[in-house]
Amino acid sequence: MNQKVVVITGGSAGIGASLGEEVGRRGGQVVLAARRERELEAARARAGAQAVAVVADVTRREDSQKILDAALARFGRVDVWVNNAGRGISRPVSQLTDEDLDDMMLVNVKSALYGIQAVLPHFVERKSGHIINVSSMLGRVPFAPIRSAYSAAKHALNSLTANLRMELRAEFPGIHVSCVLPGVVATDFGKNALHGGPDSRTLPQAQPVEEVAAVIADLIETPRADVYTRPDARRIVAAYYAAEDLGELESRPPFAAPPRP
Repeated sequence: MNQKVVVITGGSAGIGASLGEEVGRRGGQVVLAARRERELEAARARAGAQAVAVVADVTRREDSQKILDAALARFGRVDVWVNNAGRGISRPVSQLTDEDLDDMMLVNVKSALYGIQAVLPHFVERKSGHIINVSSMLGRVPFAPIRSAYSAAKHALNSLTANLRMELRAEFPGIHVSCVLPGVVATDFGKNALHGGPDSRTLPQAQPVEEVAAVIADLIETPRADVYTRPDARRIVAAYYAAEDLGELESRPPFAAPPRP
């Protein structure tokens, strides 16, 4: 990690807190940002003696600047910015309200845009840096209709990520832009979804959060464009988009539950 300064939003729990621990363990300098002060301080303590906590709400543009200012004041630079803050929803398309969709776009897309636009001038000035957007497999393949607006928001985040990468490639090849695509992760994500939902930690085959954190830490050490946290995920995505009839494919598991015996 070579003392890289890594900013992680959504750092008080789940993937963000675990990533802070992993980066600190590998020798990075960690800046964690989140709204919940008590939980954030606990995560900061686990991320190493030099870690910094910034109480901030990344759905407010000015708070992303606040996070950057705190990181620069403590370390003098930022090397990596991880847009990890996000929230799910438990509501199908037919029941979505304006407020539901606005919330999903604000928390999952605009918060990342605010972080990108806050740190990018710093990276451009240095001609180096790494922006990592934590998306979801649901941003590639819409497995769960109940997560409809979350899936749509993550599709949008994926597109912004790719377009930013292409925008910067020619003039700023030293600035990396990456997208991370986990599946179900054993965190309280589902429990905290808008309108409630099952605790992700109780779902079958939920990936340990430490595994996801390790994948992102590896990405920091060796930048790539897209990274899936499960080895079979790329094959699943390729098969979905290669299907001649998506409707027929979506009528079968894992999209539809198998018939009862």
